[in-house]
Amino acid sequence: GGGIEADLCRRDFTVDSLALPMAVQSIHRKEIIDPLGGLTDLDTGVIRANADNVFHADPARLLRAPRLAAQLQFTIDEKTESQIRRDAGLVSRVAPERVRDELMRLLSFPGAADSVRWLDRAGLLSQVLPELDEARGVTQPKEHHWDVFNHLVEAVGHVDEIFAHLTGNQSTADKFVTSMVPTFEGIQEYFQEEIGDGHTRLTYLKLTALLHDVAKPATKTVEPSGRMRFLGHHTVGEEMAGEIMSRLRFSRRGVRLVTQMIRNHLRPAQMAAKGELPTGRAIYRYYRDVPDGAVDTLYLNMADFLAARGPTMTEEDWRDHCELMDHILTKGRQQSAPETLPKIITGHDIMEALSLQPGPEVGRLLGLAHEAQANGEINSIDEALDLVRSLV
Repeated sequence: GGGIEADLCRRDFTVDSLALPMAVQSIHRKEIIDPLGGLTDLDTGVIRANADNVFHADPARLLRAPRLAAQLQFTIDEKTESQIRRDAGLVSRVAPERVRDELMRLLSFPGAADSVRWLDRAGLLSQVLPELDEARGVTQPKEHHWDVFNHLVEAVGHVDEIFAHLTGNQSTADKFVTSMVPTFEGIQEYFQEEIGDGHTRLTYLKLTALLHDVAKPATKTVEPSGRMRFLGHHTVGEEMAGEIMSRLRFSRRGVRLVTQMIRNHLRPAQMAAKGELPTGRAIYRYYRDVPDGAVDTLYLNMADFLAARGPTMTEEDWRDHCELMDHILTKGRQQSAPETLPKIITGHDIMEALSLQPGPEVGRLLGLAHEAQANGEINSIDEALDLVRSLV
């Protein structure tokens, strides 16, 4: 009860607490019912809580505030930020699906790294992704400018920077960085594809950037020489990210994309000796092993590279790295995927020609034949059979 004004006061933020009388013919500012000064906050770009208990009434508002701020490019009023910090623990009462969606929506907007840092300052990041707490202050070898935690946040920012030319948000990006980024026809449509839970590939890429080294604290060792190692952090990280995403009720497809990218995030830069370009065969195997996110992982690798170097990166370093990524991207897209190649040989052909029983050996030989075909080394069944005979 209490009429429209009382109803508006029970809402979350002042900018959401505006109404028009039903009888109004045209919208004039003076006609708007505004009990809490929401119009002024709209004018000045401020998110302000309506009352001291708004987050107790619905704890999902704790995440809605920074998401709205990111979406509208508003700032959160100091008193509201203090309330959020005080009430951050209430996030544990929010349905995991709502936490997931607010986090992903927050990441979807430009300036995602700043939004993550705000979540951290307000004590919300520890509530939503407690695994990242372990990464604070974890030092890395001299090739890395940041500790693990800051490296992860910086990587999110570099995804935004890399894609600045796609989102039209070029203003904050380093022109040299964006001018070198490899691209391909249809890149915009590719990264705007919805993967699961209504979120795009680009937003999943930012989530992956935030989680890609989540296992570094758990896998860090220091040798007597002082050398630091993080052996297996990509595979342990794959498991940890899978657990985080299951807890937040991500779709199977979303989990598969992120975990594949984390498992393979080092691979693009390790496919050939330094200064050399990977072979067609190495590129074929990479695309075969990362079926959901081979292209996405190349862009993750670029963001990781920028975050690792930080301000110490030279233009030459970046140009060389982008040339390598461009080579893998272009060659991989030229090679036909196995399912689109004309079938020149089957497992049955191999069994017949070599008198083999069905089994893993047949699959191995068929895979090698497909690889050679994708590289343009064989084009007929006779050439394929000659190849498999030579491999037995």
